[in-house]
Amino acid sequence: MSLFEEIENYVPFNEQEEQDRAVMLRYMQNCPDYLERDNQIGHFTASLWTVNRERTKTLMVYHKIYDSWAWIGGHADGDEDLRAVALRELEEETGVKRASFVSDDIFSLEILTVDGHVKRGSYVPSHLHLNVTYLVEADENEPLTVNEAENRAVRWWTFDEALKASTEPWFVEHIYKKLIEKCKACPPVR
Repeated sequence: MSLFEEIENYVPFNEQEEQDRAVMLRYMQNCPDYLERDNQIGHFTASLWTVNRERTKTLMVYHKIYDSWAWIGGHADGDEDLRAVALRELEEETGVKRASFVSDDIFSLEILTVDGHVKRGSYVPSHLHLNVTYLVEADENEPLTVNEAENRAVRWWTFDEALKASTEPWFVEHIYKKLIEKCKACPPVR
């Protein structure tokens, strides 16, 4: 199934996802370079809401550009297999090599604004991340490493701690709380 079909078949959780899903589908129909970072208006990214097996904690990185604790993810860079993109980012950003998808289905959709910033000495203009999130479980005892090019720290947080640790109010209110609510709705298989 193509990414377009997956997003088209996705059942939105709330109005934010419903609206963002509609925009994503229109964007994909009108911008053939929607997977490419060179599209400076917006491009697809993939994120993971990484939880422990008990689904009581989430793994986050302290992101240098956003100066905040954040979930894990990255750019598609031409790859339509966003699950593979997300798993690569998990290993690159945290050192976690073993994680399993709770489901093959998309867990969440969101369009995220990115402020202009300097990366590797070049200015990156403000743009949109059309983001697809997947839910994965990982072993919280697996050794963690920091990708110093992008992050300052990696840590497991309880859900309540994660909400307090992030300094991005919009993410806390509209994304992280939603992900936690959705996660609690699909309890771990025992």
